[in-house]
Amino acid sequence: MKTVIHKADTRGFANHGWLKSHHTFSFAGYQNPERMNFGMLRVLNDDVVQPKMGFGTHPHQNMEINLFP
Repeated sequence: MKTVIHKADTRGFANHGWLKSHHTFSFAGYQNPERMNFGMLRVLNDDVVQPKMGFGTHPHQNMEINLFP
């Protein structure tokens, strides 16, 4: 497997107040044609969500949202 390095300061960023998100691949307002996906992986975000805020139920199928403290 080929190793691909995406340095942190080259990622997209969105600040929605309650959500601060760094995007490794094209997502939402960050679009980079060279970073559309990696195999079956479509999104890899590093998010900070404010307490008592967050995401409601998502209708995604075969998707996973991992939360790390």
